[in-house]
Amino acid sequence: MQVHEKGQGRQQEQLIYLDHAATSWPKPPEVLEAVIEAMQRDGANPGRGSHAMAVRASRILFDTRKVLAKLLRVKNPNDIAFALNTTMALNTAIKGSLKPGDHVIATAVEHNSVRRPLEYLKKSIGIHVTYVEPNEAGELDAKQIVDAITSSTKLVVVNHSSNLLGSILPVSDIGEITRGQGIKLLVDAAQTAGLLEIDVEQMGIDMLAFPGHKGLLGPQGTGGLYIHPDVELEPLLHGGTGSQSEAIEQPTVRPDRYEAGTQNAVGISGLRAGVKHILHETVQKIHTSEWMLTQQMMEGLLSVNGLRVLGPALGKPRTGIVSFVIEGADPSEIGFILDQHYQIAVRTGFHCTPLAHGTAGTTETGAIRASVGCFTTTDEVETFIAAVKEISQHYS
Repeated sequence: MQVHEKGQGRQQEQLIYLDHAATSWPKPPEVLEAVIEAMQRDGANPGRGSHAMAVRASRILFDTRKVLAKLLRVKNPNDIAFALNTTMALNTAIKGSLKPGDHVIATAVEHNSVRRPLEYLKKSIGIHVTYVEPNEAGELDAKQIVDAITSSTKLVVVNHSSNLLGSILPVSDIGEITRGQGIKLLVDAAQTAGLLEIDVEQMGIDMLAFPGHKGLLGPQGTGGLYIHPDVELEPLLHGGTGSQSEAIEQPTVRPDRYEAGTQNAVGISGLRAGVKHILHETVQKIHTSEWMLTQQMMEGLLSVNGLRVLGPALGKPRTGIVSFVIEGADPSEIGFILDQHYQIAVRTGFHCTPLAHGTAGTTETGAIRASVGCFTTTDEVETFIAAVKEISQHYS
């Protein structure tokens, strides 16, 4: 178990952290070391000077693009633009690519980072949106996308894996459809970057939004957007880029066009270390470990009377997310008890995805979400199962 100090003035307690779908913790030691070294040694403004420290800061960004390109099978690292998080990346892709009258297809397991920009554009410029309904487990047949396509469809937005249900959507099959129809495909990889194999070319992905602070094991305030070389977006932000400063317009060169303002070089240095850790361990190894932990967790939880596990059935593909509800119990109360009495951190409520809760039939209650990470142990999962069983006895 990982040691975490809970509360000022309290003794250190053993914390079981099962909230990796929100932010991975703890980070690999090399991530912490990289952040400290960058702050101490390379803390200048990247791309804004020719002195040695600024050049080193710029090198951090360039090197991180290269390791990300290797992980995501991106041909040109300059097609990766850094962002503060997946939300910013998704907003850049959605708002930068759509025009009045355009039709967009999304799914009914999308995060609010997709739904809210789409709903905003519906009201502000008059786009049209179709939300394709997966089954209750969050599983989707790619043929449903075909049925939703119209003559004005310009974009398909797909959540690679639901942050509530853990279901994995058939991105490659959807990419084959969109490429054949000349429609752009935007993938929200918030729950899969670093955890599932991603090949943007092979999977037909035109834009891929990803966080740095989840499966990539980097600090918060990092993330990015891959933009296919054939895709041109209107920038979300306009301002200083360190290049073409004499021009009135935003530069056209990548990645500067999409990176106005000072970049988080210190955080990105930590992200580089996190991605290197993943490349060393391999995505396949990490995913296999997390899948086995979710199966162990599901087996234990399914033996609890009155408890319903959401998402794909036992043995089916999923990411490291197991959400559930207990009959007659308030999920927020369960989360509070787990935290205060068992020192187990989970996420409760609606997880910024009311669409997915509608799919799962938990719109009225919300759910409890436990999500494992690359450092989660089988002993921690067993302790969690035992705690839920003990708590559930008071509601039976």
